[in-house]
Amino acid sequence: MAATEKRSSGKGNEDLVEVRNLVKYFPVTEGVLKRKVGNIRAVDDVSFAIKRGETLGLVGESGCGKTTVSQTMLRLTEPTSGEVLFQGENIFDKNGRDLMEMRRKVQIVFQDPYASLDPRLTIGAAIEEGLIIHKMGNSEERVETVLDMLKLVGLEEYHAGRFPHEFSGGQRQRIGIARALVLSPEFIILDEPVSALDVSIQAQVLNILKELQERLKLTYMFVAHNLAVVEHISDRVAVMYLGRLVEVTTQEELFGRPLHPYTQALLSAIPVPDPTRKRERTILAGDVPSPLNPPSGCRFHPRCPIARLGHCSIEDPQLRELRPGHWVACHYAEDFL
Repeated sequence: MAATEKRSSGKGNEDLVEVRNLVKYFPVTEGVLKRKVGNIRAVDDVSFAIKRGETLGLVGESGCGKTTVSQTMLRLTEPTSGEVLFQGENIFDKNGRDLMEMRRKVQIVFQDPYASLDPRLTIGAAIEEGLIIHKMGNSEERVETVLDMLKLVGLEEYHAGRFPHEFSGGQRQRIGIARALVLSPEFIILDEPVSALDVSIQAQVLNILKELQERLKLTYMFVAHNLAVVEHISDRVAVMYLGRLVEVTTQEELFGRPLHPYTQALLSAIPVPDPTRKRERTILAGDVPSPLNPPSGCRFHPRCPIARLGHCSIEDPQLRELRPGHWVACHYAEDFL
């Protein structure tokens, strides 16, 4: 049960996870007979890859489809179409024992540290639950592993006998991290793990995540809407808008030279920690359109400051590589080169 041992492989060039043309539509029905009248296009043809040992930040406004992507990748929500490859094997093709074995290697930390823990279970029992389900170790070995996990995330052994209501939000999120780590996964999805925490506690949890990644050679997908947090933890960043990816590049490129107008608007909203300086804000017009009836052409064009209606409202831009490793879905992104 060497759950805390270092793995031999660090960051590499190979893709650990690859998402191909992922689609998730939620049907909309009406009337007594539940007649289908449309689809909410929560995720609409999303593709990206995550290299072994790196952290990919997935960012965007609330409702853009970030959480749906993460839950569909793990089959907590079944996909409409597409593929998710983990170590070259399609997760959506797996069932039974094969799916269970995959889920041991791929874990998730949920956003809400209060709702994600069963109030009837002690913390030790909640962390041990995965070991029991996967039949890992005997009773004594499982207890030892649970105590090791608690120490790994900065908690004490005596915490194992306490219940969730006895902990703060930051402590509960550490428990969620310990529960994800107990099965020695290779890939962890972090679904807005610090958004419900105070700023000082956010920094502590982020530092723990970075230390654990280095120590255990983990691969992360960090889902968030706070770009300042994403800048701190991510190697690469993918920006979503209304179910689509609009920009994918390294953390340095995205925060230094963003090429999509939506990304530029998001970055302009980050406060500058200097009272003598002011950042020029880009104020977007209107509200985010409904995913039930998204705009034709570029989905961002009704709010875009550089949109040209004869083109942007008709032709849907595809992700294209404008600089090495810098992908943008915008017809006029060259204007910002």
